[in-house]
Amino acid sequence: MKIVIYGAGDIASIVATEFFEDHDIIVIDPDVEKLNQFSQLDLSTIIGDASNINVLTKADIKNADVFIASSETDEANIVGCIMAKYLSCAQTVCLVSRKECKNSLKIIRDNALKEDDININFVVWPEELLTREIFSILTVPDALDVESFHQGRAKLLEYRVKEDTPVLGKKLKDIDFENETLVVGIARNDNLFIPNGNDEIQLNDKCILMGTPDGLDLTALKFFVDEKSRIKNVAIIGGGTVGFELASLLEKTKIKVKLIEKDYKRCEILSENLNKTLVLNADGTNSEFLTREGIGQMDVVIAVTDSDEKNLLCSLLSKQMGATRVITRVEQLATVPLFENVGVDVAVSPKQAALNEIKNQIIDSKMGILATVERGLGKVQEIQVRNDFKDITLMELKLPCRAVIAIIQRGTRIIIPKGQTLIRANDSLLVFTMADDAQKIRDFFGSK
Repeated sequence: MKIVIYGAGDIASIVATEFFEDHDIIVIDPDVEKLNQFSQLDLSTIIGDASNINVLTKADIKNADVFIASSETDEANIVGCIMAKYLSCAQTVCLVSRKECKNSLKIIRDNALKEDDININFVVWPEELLTREIFSILTVPDALDVESFHQGRAKLLEYRVKEDTPVLGKKLKDIDFENETLVVGIARNDNLFIPNGNDEIQLNDKCILMGTPDGLDLTALKFFVDEKSRIKNVAIIGGGTVGFELASLLEKTKIKVKLIEKDYKRCEILSENLNKTLVLNADGTNSEFLTREGIGQMDVVIAVTDSDEKNLLCSLLSKQMGATRVITRVEQLATVPLFENVGVDVAVSPKQAALNEIKNQIIDSKMGILATVERGLGKVQEIQVRNDFKDITLMELKLPCRAVIAIIQRGTRIIIPKGQTLIRANDSLLVFTMADDAQKIRDFFGSK
């Protein structure tokens, strides 16, 4: 696949590093110094601006499959996408930093008379994606990650094993998981592996489960979630875009929300636009204030300021005071494991959210990748079994690498397979694999 990226910022760096080995990538930016960071990667760089036809022509845009506009300026990204679409049939991806741009582009898209009139195929607003991710985690008690498939008829959940988790110290084969539930992966010490029945669950493991919503809910309540852990109150530290959008969503639930923001003028804006949220003008790193406001009694504390250092400090203070759970925004992807290792329950990144959206919806969509977990180490992919495939039971199937066939869709049926379940021609499979093994599994079933 040929991918042209405009803007040599963090998103471009992440995308390029992730995909340069398997795809033809060209990065465009007017700043030579920014382009120098790609000198160690096997890709091309062009000095210039994507609004310039000559620059896009030099990038061979007419043969591009994907054009990603990720510069620091929303307007430049929009113009770049329009120019790319004018010169090619590439799928265009426009990153924006403001809600107004996202809404305006949605209006244009909704009013397009036909598909050919759409200049921008995908609009990615990282803060919105991060807000959705945090909201999904909040609405599923104790979950570290939540993904839905087949219109919500199948799901993936991820939980951390704590000292009081009933599965601690047990082998998978000895755990009485509910029907329609499979453990597809275990993350341990920043590594991910696909377990077998003899693997023993250890403290701080992150268990990744797939199955039907009912089966997963029962399994979660039985092994990972205290029935009394329903979230009743939340404190959000940071009243920026993510803090405001998250509070707005939570106001639609029964959860009580405190929003802490240091800037007084911003507090006035928040108070005017939020109806049920208690807005407090204070510094979230002030331990006396946090104690006075009962942060230690909160079910969840969410630190979403624009500073990684401040978010970490707020999180550790809240955890020390007794907060049940802490979710923290992290800008630098490399520090996500560090945050989790020092006590943060869930570390989330807008850049990782944007990368996942680009991977799942655009680049990997041609390969049927529906979701990625543990910073891209594991993938959930949808595979159509070739029409000449001979029926075989799951237990007789000899796959070329470790993988878990988690879901089978056969017509309108959703099947959680067991050893005797038949794999048949034209079945649609949801398969959990390590990222490096995704193509091997596709080749095995004949999917191109």
